[in-house]
Order: sequence, then C-alpha cells, then structure tokens
Amino acid sequence: HGPPLFFCPPDMNTATLDIFLAVSPGLEPVLLQEAREAGFETARTVAGGVEFTGGWPDVWRANYFLRGAARVLVRIAEFPAVHLSQLDKKARRIAWTDWLPKGAGLTVSASCRGSKLYHAGAVQQRVEVAAAEALGGSANADDGFRLQVRIVKNICTISLDTSGELLHRRGFKEAVVKAPMRETLAAMFLRACRYRGDEPVYDPMCGSGTFVIEAAEIASGLPAGRGRSFPFEQFPSFDAAGWADVKASAVSRSPGFVLAGSDRDAGAVKAASANAERAGVDAVTQFTQGDVRDAVPPEGPPGLVMINPPYGARIGNRKALYPVYHALGETLRTRFSGWRAGLVTSDEALARAARLPFDRPGPPVDHGGIKIRLYQTRPLP
Repeated sequence: HGPPLFFCPPDMNTATLDIFLAVSPGLEPVLLQEAREAGFETARTVAGGVEFTGGWPDVWRANYFLRGAARVLVRIAEFPAVHLSQLDKKARRIAWTDWLPKGAGLTVSASCRGSKLYHAGAVQQRVEVAAAEALGGSANADDGFRLQVRIVKNICTISLDTSGELLHRRGFKEAVVKAPMRETLAAMFLRACRYRGDEPVYDPMCGSGTFVIEAAEIASGLPAGRGRSFPFEQFPSFDAAGWADVKASAVSRSPGFVLAGSDRDAGAVKAASANAERAGVDAVTQFTQGDVRDAVPPEGPPGLVMINPPYGARIGNRKALYPVYHALGETLRTRFSGWRAGLVTSDEALARAARLPFDRPGPPVDHGGIKIRLYQTRPLP
C-alpha cells in the first residue's frame, strides 16, 4: 500500500480535504444529488455516504446547508496497521495540534473489519491516548471532539467529526411524539419524492410535524444548520469571517403557499405548532386536529402528501393498522386528485392495504433498528 498517508496540515487557505458525508445506507444516491446541487461537484457515492474533496469553507457549507447528511467527517490520516505497536507509532505521527485545539477533550469510536487488528476497544484506546497526549487534553471526554477510526483490510483511516451532535438535531424540535422521524431522513424522503420547495406539502398524520416543518424550511430557503453550533468553530483552522460569509450566502424567500399537517392527537398538533414556531416557519405552516378519514387538501395547487403512518413493528398490534391504511388510501383516492403521495412504512402488506398506485418501493433504510421503505405514487387521477 506504499507509505502511510498523512493528510496535509489544515492551513485555512490551501487545505484540500477529503470530506465524507454520512447518511443512512440506501439513501446515498439521494444525498449525492443534494451534494451536487449544493455545488460539491467532485461528490461521489461510497458505502454509507458521499465523499468529495474541498477546503474548510466546504466543510462549513456542508454542515450548514445540507439537509440529508447525518455527519460531516474530514479524513486526517490513512495508513496500513497490522499490530497495535504499529498503530500507536503512526497515530503519534499525526500533527494533532494542527487539527484540534490544545487541551481538547476527545472521544474516539473505532471499528475493525477483515483485519489483523480486530479488537475495536484496544484500537480506540491507542488512538485516544496518542491524540490526548499530543494535545494535552483528556481522553474519553463526554463533551469532547469526536474522532472515528476504521480499520478495514488492515488499512486504518482516522477521521475528525466536524458536526458534533448528529445533524438531524436542527436545534428547534423540543416537542416530540412517539416514533418521530429524524429530520435528515425526512429531508431525504422529501427529495426522493422530487420535492424542491415549489409546491404545497400536506401530512394527514403529522405527529410532531417533521415532514411539514422540513418542507417549509426548504420552501423558505432556510439553512438546516442555522439553529445550532458546530465543533469546527473551535478548530485551529477556523476563520470567523469566512464562516460569516457562508452564513450570509443563504437566500430566504416566501413560499406563497401553505404547508399543512393534521393529526387526530391534540398533543401532537400542539407539539407540531410549537416546533414550527421555534423553527421560524409558523407563518407558512398550519396544523389542525382531525382524523385521516376527514382530511381535505389545503387551499392552493396540488402538491405532495407525505406520510409516516404507524407501523406494526413499532406500535404493536399490526392488525389494528389495516383499517387505518385503508382509510388513508380511500381519502387520498377520493379527495386528492392531482396530488402525489409519499408513504413511509416498514410493512409492504400495510402499504398494499392503502390500495394506492405505488411505483416500485425505494430501498430499505434503517430507522431506529427498523427497516423502512418509501412508497410513492405519480399524481393521483
């Protein structure tokens, strides 16, 4: 494999970084589309995500604007390692103080696959100690900077997590109901349904409002990361003026239509309204209480009905759900002519119970340990 590869010290102006966007497996092509639209032209899919090369401002932009990435990682070293002493020696050669602030606390996660080094705990400990000693900080700090170590076929890759908390934590959703959909997943499913923010969205089983709020933010041109902070703001490479430029490049707009949700549970409607207000989209969203059987399209042109109904795997009794899916399908067929439908469920038989003209379902995607798929229709007759 040749000599070990240590990526160039991250000088703010000249760094060419290897950047990795993590996403739920199955959604890589959808995230690739988003990354390319955001101007990351060298982006390509790899297992579990999308990778591209760029500078630090690209790392900041990816964290701030991309709606589908779960994390943004920067690769800082890659080298062969077949025993712990070799790993230890090479980990100590990394210019840690170029990447992280002195005194930084750290937390390291490690995985090993098809390699002579197979004990992830030992790998984690060696890298943690090497980095902590170089930085004069503490290893295994709960609120520390995160490093990811992967050893695959005896090649060790060390990456720095620039996002910190997972990116679906947009910073607005305090009120949640049972089985909420992560914002990053919701954004990817909306995109897979060809939603680009230029049409209404309605969710007749809206829960805490994730699909509607995410769609409203897209329609309003609001960046995904505007309500939170990021660890890269503490890196030695950070440039406050450059970061301010990234944030100033956002262009917000007024959608000119309403994004609506309803739910039979009054608590869910209250939670969704509160979340929309915190996200600053309460002026373009509307949440009402009502059963799916009584759902009617919001005023305006047809758009996308986006639903994450309960599935038996999580809520319990699957039999009781057949009438719910049946009623949902009936409502859409009779009242939502011209609307497309996107339905997310773990259960093909339940999806079929809706009796909607679905295209072939999307790939299985992990959602809290359950495999879910997106079923979508063309505009309904």
